[in-house]
Amino acid sequence: MAYVISDACLSCGSCADACPVSAISEGDTQYNIDADACLSCGACAEVCPVSAIAEG
Repeated sequence: MAYVISDACLSCGSCADACPVSAISEGDTQYNIDADACLSCGACAEVCPVSAIAEG
């Protein structure tokens, strides 16, 4: 199951840098994960400083 980013996102970009398949992009108010591209590896969740990323 793909990961999702909650409203707690600070838009720091740490998750996008950690994603091995570039499935994370900057949105208007926070970063977003492309569910079709997400490998569910959890690399993004491990680096999020506010724990805003979890399995959806």
